[in-house]
Amino acid sequence: MSKFIAPTIKNFVAWDYVVFAALFLISSGIGIFFAIKERKNATSKQFLVGGKQMTCGPVALSLTASFMSAVTVLGTPAEVYRYGASFILFFIAYTLVIIFTSELFLPVFYRSGITSTYEYLELRFNKAVRFAATLIYILQTILYTGVVVYAPALALNQVTGFNLWASVFATGIVCTFYCTLGGLKAVVWTDAFQLVVMVAGFLTVLIQGTVQNGGPSNIWENAMNGSRLDVFDFDVDPLRRHTFWTIAIGGTFTWLGIYGVNQSTIQRCISCKSEKQAKLALYLNLLGLWVILVCAVFSGLVMYAHFKNCDPWTAGFISAPDQLMPYFVMDIFSTMPGLPGLFVACAFSGTLSTVAASINALATVTFEDFVKDCLPNLSEKNSTWVSKGLCVVFGVLCTSMAVAASLLGGVVQASLSIHGMCGGPMLGLFTLGIVFPCANWKGAVGGLLTGITIAFWVAIGAFVYPAQPSKAHPLYLSTANCTLANNTEMISTLAPTLPPTRPQLADSWYSLSYLYYSAVGCLGCIIAGLLISFLTGPDKGEDVQPLLIRPVCNLFCFWSKKYKTLCWCGVQHDSPAIPESSENNLGEDGTKKTGTDEPFQNGINKETQSRLPGYNHYEKSYTNMSIDAESYF
Repeated sequence: MSKFIAPTIKNFVAWDYVVFAALFLISSGIGIFFAIKERKNATSKQFLVGGKQMTCGPVALSLTASFMSAVTVLGTPAEVYRYGASFILFFIAYTLVIIFTSELFLPVFYRSGITSTYEYLELRFNKAVRFAATLIYILQTILYTGVVVYAPALALNQVTGFNLWASVFATGIVCTFYCTLGGLKAVVWTDAFQLVVMVAGFLTVLIQGTVQNGGPSNIWENAMNGSRLDVFDFDVDPLRRHTFWTIAIGGTFTWLGIYGVNQSTIQRCISCKSEKQAKLALYLNLLGLWVILVCAVFSGLVMYAHFKNCDPWTAGFISAPDQLMPYFVMDIFSTMPGLPGLFVACAFSGTLSTVAASINALATVTFEDFVKDCLPNLSEKNSTWVSKGLCVVFGVLCTSMAVAASLLGGVVQASLSIHGMCGGPMLGLFTLGIVFPCANWKGAVGGLLTGITIAFWVAIGAFVYPAQPSKAHPLYLSTANCTLANNTEMISTLAPTLPPTRPQLADSWYSLSYLYYSAVGCLGCIIAGLLISFLTGPDKGEDVQPLLIRPVCNLFCFWSKKYKTLCWCGVQHDSPAIPESSENNLGEDGTKKTGTDEPFQNGINKETQSRLPGYNHYEKSYTNMSIDAESYF
């Protein structure tokens, strides 16, 4: 029982329900619109990747909305409120991630003409590696989506008294509905609408919160006095939860696993009509990530200025830090009906976009990697129905996983930990294939298992033996101005208890910052993969198709053709390997069909490039019409 008297916080009124219901109705309406519009082109390819004719604008908005989920809307302001504004340093990680994704991973995936990113693993290694990676991705995405569904349901429960699990299942049903009806196009355009709602929700909170708390200068002064602006902490200790290095380095590895090799991201990028459009979508998406990040961080600072003398979490008015933001919203908008509904719609917009993207991506990888392999002669009509059926199945699974998410603690750390445990080893696996021609399939499997083992070991250890508060550095929260209750209960004196015994690893290995889980898994996978490859006989460069390798050495050896060729490790990047036009120019064994065109050098000239199948002279980029090209910087 709290020893403070909680202030009266109003619940939803009619206008809040109207605004909130409008979000669900419009999202469902977009799904119905595309189901009707595309009914004559109802192929599995149209359903899963939008016919590969999307443009950069809606794809960029969709990418931003999908990965700036309710975890960001609710969790990031609470992180800033408790730990300070160092979260703003994620802008460095986001920038590096988008550069690596667009220049290293995307060209390989796009030019290979694949639908599932895991098709690449079969082309580069073999089918066993592809299946293993697909299963891990499915596990990762279902776990993550459970967290994303649970977070806004908790917020809605806090501010409206809605039944927690009723709102969880409502979210799952709406997402599954428009995903199943409209496919990827419905997902992308619904995401674009939901991003607008997210930004509108954040802006209303920022404006009203700033006005109520004395303006920007007063908020800045309070944040500075409360040590919330100590952003640049250059302590290299990897056990510290958030420092410049854990965010810049660990955050880059974590988000690169989310963006660079994640089916949900790559699927929308390869749905663009050209590689140029796909890259532009990623860079425009970066602007969106920055905007949402700044809004979330400043919301946390405004919230601190509002509660600086009476912290509702310490006082016991709320049960979890993730409820801080909805509690704050209901407080500042208590006399403004409709606006609390807009904020909850903002939180749910992030959830709907992320869950829909996850369901669509899960359906795609399952169909491409399992169904088509087991049923190769499936008709186009039946393929579309199977794809829609998979959307329903994964919608049910992701919604059900929200029950487990209620046990994982803070939504930000829980979601990024899941991505770190699974996304890091996956990032290492794709990096092995794309960057190291010598890696063989045995190294790939061994590296993946090693990375997964290491990442799960440290993450599960941290869950069982949480790090000491001295490593997390939570900042001081005051209850000085909270109203004390007239508590006449007897205060019992508890006998002192001994602290629980902790193993030696608990204060070292298990206390590693959660942002490094991905880096540990990725590097473990790469190092083990290379060692196993050399011990079992590395692949010969001349046997690896240039389309599957990204010659990063060209950036460092541009001044010498001799050293550049040496660093190719035998891969024939300058061989006569321009194939005849085809939908997918790689054979079943992963070898590439060769043509009779004359050889060309690294750094393709315009005349040669214009003759490449899949290269559109007017777009000045590779297109999805007939995708095949050598892989060059």
